[in-house]
Amino acid sequence: MKLRIDKTWDGHMLPEDEVVEISVVLGTTHLRLEVDAPFYGDAPPDVAPGSCWALWEHEVVELFLVGENEAYTEIEVGPFGHYLLLRLEGVRNIVERELPMRLSSEIAGRRWRGVAEIDRTYLPRTIRTLNAYAIHGSKTERSYSAWEPVPGDGPDFHRLAYFPDVVLGEP
Repeated sequence: MKLRIDKTWDGHMLPEDEVVEISVVLGTTHLRLEVDAPFYGDAPPDVAPGSCWALWEHEVVELFLVGENEAYTEIEVGPFGHYLLLRLEGVRNIVERELPMRLSSEIAGRRWRGVAEIDRTYLPRTIRTLNAYAIHGSKTERSYSAWEPVPGDGPDFHRLAYFPDVVLGEP
């Protein structure tokens, strides 16, 4: 599945050089996520590359995969090799955090690319809906982009009821 994050969180089209492209391939043992995104030069987290709590406060691309009964996995990857993998049951109800995954990332000029592999056991058995987001900037200059915008007064990436329907995995 190919996704293009080409809109702001509230639905305005992005310039082509700000578009993020994501490839999602669900296999029997793992999910492969490939990201091609603009690099804005935000400061990296102040920890070594690897699992990083609060990565959403940095330059990041996020993928939310939702199964039955609001069980979902949130995958976050950043340009400096940081990631965050969470399992949730119910909106914002984290049941497992900072799970392991494999990530390689590389910054090349004004873009960065990342390839992640996530063990299938960390994902909903059947993925019913999903959405993807990109965030960069700091404080009042924070920018939020979406594959499919969701309604609201501000960006809130956990509005699961508005995610587009898909079926990945076992029926």
